[in-house]
Amino acid sequence: MSAAATLKAWVGAALAAPVVWLASAVNVPLKSWQRATGTGGMAAFFLAPNMAIFGIFVLVPLVINFFYSATSGTAYFLQDRSYVGLEQYQRLLDCSNYLDTATCREDLFWKAVHNTGLFVVVQVALMTVVSVVTALILNREIAGRSFWRAVFFFPVLLSPVVTGLIWRWILQRQGLLNLIVHDMGGEPYNWLTDRFWAFTAAVSVSVWAHMGFYTLILLAGLQAIPRDLYEAAEMDGTRPARVFWRITLPLLMPNLLVVIVLALIRAVQIFDEVYVLTGGGPGTSNLYLTQYIYEIGFASLLRNPGLASAASILMGLVLVVLTLLQLQVGRRGERKGARQ
Repeated sequence: MSAAATLKAWVGAALAAPVVWLASAVNVPLKSWQRATGTGGMAAFFLAPNMAIFGIFVLVPLVINFFYSATSGTAYFLQDRSYVGLEQYQRLLDCSNYLDTATCREDLFWKAVHNTGLFVVVQVALMTVVSVVTALILNREIAGRSFWRAVFFFPVLLSPVVTGLIWRWILQRQGLLNLIVHDMGGEPYNWLTDRFWAFTAAVSVSVWAHMGFYTLILLAGLQAIPRDLYEAAEMDGTRPARVFWRITLPLLMPNLLVVIVLALIRAVQIFDEVYVLTGGGPGTSNLYLTQYIYEIGFASLLRNPGLASAASILMGLVLVVLTLLQLQVGRRGERKGARQ
């Protein structure tokens, strides 16, 4: 063996020695633990760090949130707050006509509920349709397919704040869109101060920012569909529209259900892009639940953390109910398809 090879072997052994020693040291207690607890105990051992982090940053804040919702005052420390029981929930739900925010004690909360409901319906429907169409196109044999997949996924990698700032620079009075309108002979327009266009911008920017993620899920589902089915349909002379409704859509339904559930959860929790883009305006036309919770809990001079906590718990319960309903509908569809 040459001197260089010998030196290389010695260096490798020297670098590996600490790793081998550490592995041997850890192996002794792990073997003892496995003999005492079995395979289940080993699984619990490796899951424990993750569960500890989940408990500290998710479960503990959730429990604290319940305590806050039963208290009143502007102080943030629980010992400085007064216990009021379910008063915060009663205050939020005190409404003569839930369709008329003017009859509600917390009219701003119900305005945010109405805005969020409209946003969820429009955004989730548009997100689903656009994602399906995009996935179908990217699943075809087109030139530069990998490049286009990367292009559509790129906005997902951007921070929501960055996304909001980019589109605010485009849509503001002195923005890029008005520059193009001016060059074409038109008059600049205040897109973000018009209720209709501000809402349209909020929905469009949200779809643009997150569409790539849902497209990727649907694309994975499309690629899992056996090609034999399409070849058989082509041999039978089946029209493309019928192939989509009879083959593609039913087999894509599990992925589509995941997309709808995730898009629904994201839409209800919308905050970052819209807050940076419009600040909730003009007026309260783009005020959504998460921003209401933030404003009433932290930003307002007359803040009420207990009321914000109660609103967040109600929002969480609605999300759980909607998710369970969608999953139940999905299971029924799967059972129906299995029987057929």
